[in-house]
Amino acid sequence: MTKHIYKILFFLFLFQPLLAQKKNHEQQINEIFNLALTQGQSYDWLDYLTNQIGGRLSGSLNAERAVKWGEEALQGLDLDRVYLEDVMVPKWVRGNFEYASIITGPGMSMNVPVCSLGGSIATPAAGLRAQVVEVKDFEELEALGEENIKGKFVFYNRAMPADLINTFDAYSKTVDQRSSGAAKAARLGAVGVIVRSMNLRLDDFPHTGNMRYGDLPNKMRIPAAAISTNGAQLLSSMLTLNKELYFYLKQDCKNFPDVPSHNVIGEIRGSEFPDEIIVVGGHLDSWDLGDGAHDDGAGIVQSMEVLHLFKKMNYQPKRTIRVVLYMNEENGLRGGTTYAKNAKQKGENHHFALESDSGGFTPRGFSFEANPEQFKKIESWKPYFEPYLVDRFTLGGSSADIGPLRNGSTVLSGLLPDSQRYFDFHHAANDTFDAINKRELELGAAAMTSLIYLVDQMGL
Repeated sequence: MTKHIYKILFFLFLFQPLLAQKKNHEQQINEIFNLALTQGQSYDWLDYLTNQIGGRLSGSLNAERAVKWGEEALQGLDLDRVYLEDVMVPKWVRGNFEYASIITGPGMSMNVPVCSLGGSIATPAAGLRAQVVEVKDFEELEALGEENIKGKFVFYNRAMPADLINTFDAYSKTVDQRSSGAAKAARLGAVGVIVRSMNLRLDDFPHTGNMRYGDLPNKMRIPAAAISTNGAQLLSSMLTLNKELYFYLKQDCKNFPDVPSHNVIGEIRGSEFPDEIIVVGGHLDSWDLGDGAHDDGAGIVQSMEVLHLFKKMNYQPKRTIRVVLYMNEENGLRGGTTYAKNAKQKGENHHFALESDSGGFTPRGFSFEANPEQFKKIESWKPYFEPYLVDRFTLGGSSADIGPLRNGSTVLSGLLPDSQRYFDFHHAANDTFDAINKRELELGAAAMTSLIYLVDQMGL
């Protein structure tokens, strides 16, 4: 009997430090969530970024105002270091006039909401008027061939699949028509392309986004525009009644040579392993139609909040915690590639990288790019997140800006908010501050801070 008592006491003695450590982590994470929800700065920062600066397309004056704001905001946190990193970025300007109509006969037309796709060329000054060919995919386009495409608009009308629960999966099934549709149609003699907006909802907001001509010669390049989902439904319906109808498009966008900009970087230096860097960030640029509140103002302020909360807690990290506000994710990824290139040249050791670029909605968990051993360790942390309903940990996928840091050893991660409403706002004029829920935004920041805290404490 005495032997058994001694064994119990021995195991209690052995595991007491582990239990105490677990309790301490639970307390720290609880403090993180309490501070984020009661003393956080993310919502106020986002209010300024969106309402005082607005849309921040790379190469624009607003993008540079955002750089200055980000630098000043990080300096206000009393970090160990705040600095700018030079980045050359593309410059594309939408212009002042975008107009489209469906023409069914002499003096008979209906206006439809459109917007230029990022990187597109303009129409002629008088606009473009041509018949329309509707296709669902590139296979259908190729089957029609030049004889049916030449001299016409190609209308890509492949909707995001409604049966996929993760809306990012639905987006991935359709976005190729936006990014590559113009180049493919141009090779068959099309005069322009009209692309159904990447949006599950039926509304009147056209959604922009980047498109690429690839190696297509300048003389073969054609204008590309997005049409709202309601507009796409109308055009498709009208084509079933009259395949001879005409479409009119006018846009005056323009591409310019690259211009200088910056990533904004701030850090708290680690006390034990300062050369092991943990990165958290989002992209500072946005499209120009709205204010970039969800994409990616939310990710920017949540990432800044990580360092703000650590400072509020008087937390001294073991490893260096660095926030990076990347420039030019939307139409070039120059900020992410430049940061990774410079980090490699400096011989920096990135232990972990986390990005928020999926909107400011309720956090559900995180995705990870990690080896099996690393992911097993990460999965053991799920109980810390269960009280906050942020315990969906998935293997595979992270986010674009941190992708260039991929090297087989650095663990990459992306915040996974609830995805159901994201594409209602993505790249559209309604991506504004009023679409943000304060509590959801703050919960996301708290979840990110908690994950960074555990990585810092326990390593990978």
